Amino acid sequence: MPHRQPGPALVVGDVAHAPKTGTIEPVERRGLLTPILVGLVLLSFNLRPAAVSVGPVLEEVRDGLGMSAAAAGLLTSLPVIAFAVLGALAPASARRFGPHRVTFVALLAAAAGLLGRALVDHQAAFLALSLLALGGMAMANVLIPSLVKRHYPDRLGTLTSVYTTALAVGLTSAFVLTVPIAEAFGSWRAGLGAWAVLALVAAVPWIGLVRHDAPDPAAPVSARIVRFGDVARTRLGWAMALFFGLQSMQAYAIFGWFATLWRDNGFSPAVAGALVGVVAGISIPLSAWVPRLVARPGEQRAVLFAVMLMYPVAYLGLVVAPHSLAVLWALVLGAGTTTFPMVLTLIGLRAATPEGTAALSSFTQSVGYLLAAVGPFGVGVLHDVSGGWTVPLVALAVLVLPMLVLGTYVARVNYVEDQLAA
Repeated sequence: MPHRQPGPALVVGDVAHAPKTGTIEPVERRGLLTPILVGLVLLSFNLRPAAVSVGPVLEEVRDGLGMSAAAAGLLTSLPVIAFAVLGALAPASARRFGPHRVTFVALLAAAAGLLGRALVDHQAAFLALSLLALGGMAMANVLIPSLVKRHYPDRLGTLTSVYTTALAVGLTSAFVLTVPIAEAFGSWRAGLGAWAVLALVAAVPWIGLVRHDAPDPAAPVSARIVRFGDVARTRLGWAMALFFGLQSMQAYAIFGWFATLWRDNGFSPAVAGALVGVVAGISIPLSAWVPRLVARPGEQRAVLFAVMLMYPVAYLGLVVAPHSLAVLWALVLGAGTTTFPMVLTLIGLRAATPEGTAALSSFTQSVGYLLAAVGPFGVGVLHDVSGGWTVPLVALAVLVLPMLVLGTYVARVNYVEDQLAA
């Protein structure tokens, strides 16, 4: 008879009683509380600027580097490539070198890439350094749920709220501040390079945290380490990946196309961009609240459904009244995008150990981001073929249906380790 993994955590309210096996370092180790919390917040703030700060100054970048349309298209695709491919390397790297060391190096790589691309004069070098920055953030993005699981197993909902709120603030800041910084210093290079400084600041707390990757002879050892390929053999892994991919598809379509949608409906470029900023901004307060609700037993399905149904409501509204009620629909869309912190919370809840969380996070995000790439491409094709926005909006609304089905499954109390041991 195979050796069965001891039962996973029991969740009561926001408290997850961690299993006694596995390399979990709970928050009761008070010396870790402040550095870990500060490190997680600063890390989360820096997870998106590398990906989204180029967009607001893309035309200036193209002019400054003589960048071709093909190279610009590749540049806008690099985030998906990095998060899907390089993020898959994070669990194995963390097992070999330690999650804190990998996170520290990932931040240094992000800072080097962000600074380097602001200084170079050739498009090939700009693309390569962008990939370096995005690769660092992709690996950190995968590891952060497992770091929360490792250090805060009894406060998954609360800590997920903290770091997803910081992530939303970083995302919105990159959208809003890149252009003003560039204008203040008279160059798009300053607008992009400023984010390298923040990445270096974020790396500081991790200098002291790398020592916690040293083996602890007194620490219990998991019966089995869950790996990327193991998760691929579970129903839960595929359900999480498809759920993540579908919600990311919605977000990529919104942030990629909806400024154009609002411009086509009579708004100036500045106002259309501000409306997209409203979509991103409303996720900040909601990210501080929704993960806590998702972490409560008995409420996960209701919260998932309530948030996901915001999408078809907003899409129908944009078909009927895209101009007169634009602010309302932007707010409703922003509420729908909080499916992202919800799925990050579920990653922590659907694995019993930090190693399992890292593997589930890696598989979920790698497969999910590949699926998400279809979103903006598909919306663009449907818009060109139909000559308007009604067909793309209806298509996005229809894609909420499989999200609801998958949400029903992933909301059940289930653990990837148990499916492997069955």
